Amino acid sequence: MQFDVERTTVLGRPALTVRGELDIATAPHLAEAFESQLSQQPQCLVVDLTDTTFMDSSGARQLARIARRAAADGVSLEVVCPSANRPVRLVVDLLDLRALVPIVESPSLTDDEVGP
Repeated sequence: MQFDVERTTVLGRPALTVRGELDIATAPHLAEAFESQLSQQPQCLVVDLTDTTFMDSSGARQLARIARRAAADGVSLEVVCPSANRPVRLVVDLLDLRALVPIVESPSLTDDEVGP
């Protein structure tokens, strides 16, 4: 599967949907897409790894950088990685990436999206 980062929306929020292998060769593409999204000054951003088929330590390191940068810029970040995505969740769990990156099972609704 070829790597792709698509700019989309998830529950009305800007998102980056990552497909394929997130590794040393493709992590810079995710960084570039993230910087492009950040230039739009979003309040929140979703990085969706649902369709990511593989992630190595370079991909994990890039996610940690994204999380630090989002926090520094005041951007609420969610990284969606369902437990059914075993190849990527294995890396998340082995590296205890949740300590640095806000990993969620599925996108959550914000107070604005829940409604009255």
